[in-house]
Amino acid sequence: MSFNTDTHSYLKQFNLDNKVAFLTGSTRGLGFEIAKAMAQSGATVIINGRTRESVSQCIKNLGDEGIIARGICADTSDFAQIDAAFEKIKQDYGRCDILVNNMGMRIRKSLAESTLHDIQALIQANLTAAVYTSKKAAELMVNNGFGRIISMTSIAGELARYGDAVYPISKMGLTGMMRALAVEYALHGITSNAIAPGPFATETNKTLAEDKEKGPAFVTRVPMQRWGRPEEIAGAAVFLASGLAAYINGQVITIDGGMSVNF
Repeated sequence: MSFNTDTHSYLKQFNLDNKVAFLTGSTRGLGFEIAKAMAQSGATVIINGRTRESVSQCIKNLGDEGIIARGICADTSDFAQIDAAFEKIKQDYGRCDILVNNMGMRIRKSLAESTLHDIQALIQANLTAAVYTSKKAAELMVNNGFGRIISMTSIAGELARYGDAVYPISKMGLTGMMRALAVEYALHGITSNAIAPGPFATETNKTLAEDKEKGPAFVTRVPMQRWGRPEEIAGAAVFLASGLAAYINGQVITIDGGMSVNF
């Protein structure tokens, strides 16, 4: 994607025209908002979810707003389904320019409380699946000499919290993966970056956000004194996918209302 220095069309550098974007776990929450923003920025957006119903409903919801999106039903914690998804992307579009690794799982437990199933499920959903999905996307990106890999990590990708052991491990691993890809694929015209959300009022955080004691107590650590709104994540993703971010590689953009810098 070339960089246009015409000041009268500077904002056009954010457009994603003629780009194909695949977003895992994008039928709700932050993934949905990013998918919506990328579609509004001109990308051909492929929504992903584990059930046909969720994907169809998401496409309908976007359609009701005049936004066109495609969909692929696949559980991206299953390698065979990842293979099938990318085979369909290759057949239908011939390319994948943007990958957003958004699919993930949240379990809040100490290591002592975590079962083997909890540990394996979190690592598989939050890390291993993203590694393999990135591998498959990169194969198509290398062929075209262009790509943007954006991984949704967390402030837990840099920080740990008592009583919440395995989730930070998975997100720190995802941050490490992002940086490894940044080094490995840079010469192929592919950048790899991450977005680290803080406390956002999504379905995943619904129980915590609605808890009358824990919810308000949690956001006291945020200088802005509120939960983030899902739509407030989308601008960073569009930026990282755009031509304006062509020389940004291996970086994490933290969006947390200042929570992670609050002493």
